[in-house]
Amino acid sequence: MGAAYLSRMTSNATESLWYVYGIVPARTAAPAAAPAGLDDEPVALEPHNDVAALVSVLRGPDYEPARLEARSGDLEWLSPRAMAHDRVLTWASDRGAVVPLPMFSLFSGRDAVQSMLRDRRVQVSHVLERIGSAREYALRVYRVDSELLDVIADLSPRLRALANTAAAANPGQRYLLERKLDNEKKSEMREVTQRLTDEIVSALTPLARPSGVVRSPIPRVNSGDAGADRGTLVLNAAFLVDPAQFADFQRMLTSLIGRHGANGLRFDFTGPWPPYHFVSEESHGA
Repeated sequence: MGAAYLSRMTSNATESLWYVYGIVPARTAAPAAAPAGLDDEPVALEPHNDVAALVSVLRGPDYEPARLEARSGDLEWLSPRAMAHDRVLTWASDRGAVVPLPMFSLFSGRDAVQSMLRDRRVQVSHVLERIGSAREYALRVYRVDSELLDVIADLSPRLRALANTAAAANPGQRYLLERKLDNEKKSEMREVTQRLTDEIVSALTPLARPSGVVRSPIPRVNSGDAGADRGTLVLNAAFLVDPAQFADFQRMLTSLIGRHGANGLRFDFTGPWPPYHFVSEESHGA
């Protein structure tokens, strides 16, 4: 946060700063009905050729670098500003394409915003065209280990063969083979999980925009995740979906939920969101 801020600012605090939420097509209607931005300031359009920045003018001393750094861990201060940032971007996304900028993208004034738009206009125009009217949807899949272990032999040819061998063995051999099968189930769980999540993504990808799928890394420890009571997080993906494709996307997802619920997978689907995952770092401006 601090580095992004400092790259746009001098070391001296100014009376006012221009906060940029994101970039939209210049043809976007004037945001008279936009929600209030940070610090309840109004949101306006600052156009440059065919693109425009969504901006609010804030008190400069409140957002000088040292003060921002000091408040970087203050959730009581950060939370309403994060909500305002997302609220403005969601409002813009409801009305068309938007390139979200990171929080605290601050500029010294109109000239600095115009310079950013001029430097990034071509890149941003391409991103806006690529996004179009599509919306971002998030899909998280969780694994309930005990439920998957109950059916994993049916999902793994290797384990199925071992189970059949155990069933046909004499009592002494059967006991040893069943012990081996129990151990193999646990070691096979990662491979089966990977295959199932790959199948889920492969089924949904044709219903998203080209290059409209992002799989985010799974945290090493996700016990603090909001969905941790559902199991272990095994898929964290975002899809960019056109409105005309959304009904088909939803039907496919419903089918996948029905198919894999018995395999111990739980699905968490949210959206629509602004296209946070589909804007390259270069398109954020600097």
